[in-house]
Amino acid sequence: MNDTIGIDVSKDTVDAHRLSDGKHSQFANDATGLRALCRWLGAQPVRIVYEATGRYHRDLEQKLGSAGHGLVKVNPRRARRFAQATGRDAKTDRVDAALLARMGSVLDLDATPAPTPSMNEIKELHVARVGLIKDRTACRNRIQAARNKVVLAQLRARQRQVDTQIAQIDAELRRLVMADPALARRLDILLSIPGIGPIAAIALIVDMPELGTMSGKEAASLAGLAPITRQSGMWKGKAKIGGGRAALRTKLYMPALVATRFNRQLGQTYKTLCEAGKPAKVAITAVMRKLLTIANALIRGDRKWAEINP
Repeated sequence: MNDTIGIDVSKDTVDAHRLSDGKHSQFANDATGLRALCRWLGAQPVRIVYEATGRYHRDLEQKLGSAGHGLVKVNPRRARRFAQATGRDAKTDRVDAALLARMGSVLDLDATPAPTPSMNEIKELHVARVGLIKDRTACRNRIQAARNKVVLAQLRARQRQVDTQIAQIDAELRRLVMADPALARRLDILLSIPGIGPIAAIALIVDMPELGTMSGKEAASLAGLAPITRQSGMWKGKAKIGGGRAALRTKLYMPALVATRFNRQLGQTYKTLCEAGKPAKVAITAVMRKLLTIANALIRGDRKWAEINP
């Protein structure tokens, strides 16, 4: 990449800052504005650094990715901490764009491919499913507490509606994944691992599209499953997991629990740790980490579990 561009994305506008010459420009966050942004960037590929902003950055991602630019999407909290580390307390769209450009250059952040349109659809459906699961849990809790017949009837009707909507989303997710040969193969590999079911497999596809492109340690770190050492001078604290993608970490808990019973290799890992005196939660966390590293290795090698564990 010949240059680094920081872009602050909002609902109506995008502010761009070019690091090499310090130039700044603002564009509308619509089709016309994004075409003007592409002209401003030029034909040579550049590194684009921007914060994740939900649906507001999706069109920008597709437009700049198709133009051949390198995309670096950063966590807003991480960007804010970088700003604080540099002593910048001011926060405006223009300042944020300049800081993002500087962050990409100083930290030498690597670009990643833009999500495909079908992957964006899958992600949207997956997020909607997570919301419906929360709605269903809330309905069940309220049904247990309700006594009025009208309230109970409404809550039960709402629960049936949510169940129907979840089933519709599951069917559409399956259809979209199977329509993409690469994603269908990835799903097939993940489902071959004892402990990982269809819901967990799609969660892995959505929440960690990098699976298969990194080492096992990198995968564990990205999911926040790598122990973080805590030590200073003569003091040595307990290593803890944290950071990374907390939503993915949560979704790996039940597959790991199932794997301790139906996956011989991971069940032995869990048993060995428990017999060594490790708490059950520590042992489960180790199984979660191993489950993820196995999935990463199989996808990287384009192999199923049965093919390497006859």
